[in-house]
Amino acid sequence: MDEKATLDHMILCLVDEIQLFHYSISALDHIWEIPFPDQNGSWHLIRVVSYRKHIALFDMSGKQGGYEFEDRSDIKPLEIPGEYPDTKVWITYLNAARAWLKLVKKDWVAANKRIQREYPLELRQGIAPHAVIRSAFPDAYRLDEAIGLDKTKKIVDLVESLYFHKQADAEVKTFTANEYFAYCKIAYIAAKRDDEVIDASLSGRELYRQFADGRDEGLLKIDGDSPEEFADWIDNKHPLRSMGGHPWEIKRGGNTTHISLSVYRPMYREEGYVIQLSGESLGRMEETLRMLLAIHEAGLPITITNPESVRKRLLAQDNIGIIPEYVWFHRANQRFRKDEDVFEVMHYKELGRYKRRVTPFITWQPIPVLRPIGG
Repeated sequence: MDEKATLDHMILCLVDEIQLFHYSISALDHIWEIPFPDQNGSWHLIRVVSYRKHIALFDMSGKQGGYEFEDRSDIKPLEIPGEYPDTKVWITYLNAARAWLKLVKKDWVAANKRIQREYPLELRQGIAPHAVIRSAFPDAYRLDEAIGLDKTKKIVDLVESLYFHKQADAEVKTFTANEYFAYCKIAYIAAKRDDEVIDASLSGRELYRQFADGRDEGLLKIDGDSPEEFADWIDNKHPLRSMGGHPWEIKRGGNTTHISLSVYRPMYREEGYVIQLSGESLGRMEETLRMLLAIHEAGLPITITNPESVRKRLLAQDNIGIIPEYVWFHRANQRFRKDEDVFEVMHYKELGRYKRRVTPFITWQPIPVLRPIGG
């Protein structure tokens, strides 16, 4: 039997054997996670996902990609950028995983106790208090120092005074496109980065053209001084309103790395407007807070997304997410529940020489228990 035939046979055997174990579900997916040690005592994690007749296997703890097939035929590598499975490595993984399943089936409690003792922290997920991480890395970037202690105090005071929850402080009765662009000009000037050139003599409309996403859905085309046209545009009644754009993305970025200055109707009301800033990624929060204060100091109504969370981040009362080394940083904070207050993440190995100092403060997520059906 050649290597490919051996691999295919072992994949099918593993898939058959894992059917005898409990699985979790996500929508229509059935999911099994198999943590297992190899012959050298190094731990790995294979995830098996079944959707109707489609099966996929993932190497979660390395860079060996995975395989997929339907109807137990045509087993082929998963198309994962930067990862291509090595047949020899996968055969060793499958041998070790199947051997481990036999041990789990024989005594699942003892096997899972071993997992709890030996599974590497580098492969686990948890949360650590931001304040502890900050104390261990005094030279690391700090949002409060980036905007300045005076500005930090002003924002904290605004949050504690419930400023952002008061209707009069966040809403206007009427609004126009030109008033929106005036907000934008204040924001652009206040949040100028070192790598940007901002001509303060330009109008807000011109600066918006320069820095915004560009897909304005017709906002630049309506009468800038007409409250009626702006109202129709907001309510999707204006003939110049298009869809599918990002009119509020005043500073371009990715899905989670842009800054928005949004205008929308208050909940359950068809009159008035709420004006809200949002830029929660670490790389944009400093700019967003500078914009917030400048707009507020100009005497204009404004609010910000999740004001209490902003206060927590400034005072290091939030948490840092510890993610498994096989997980990339992009959107990794979304792996955590909202009430865990995780906005930034890191890999455990990044703690370096501070591991002994920080580890006692980490709350780890439970490792799923691998258990045979009927066990």
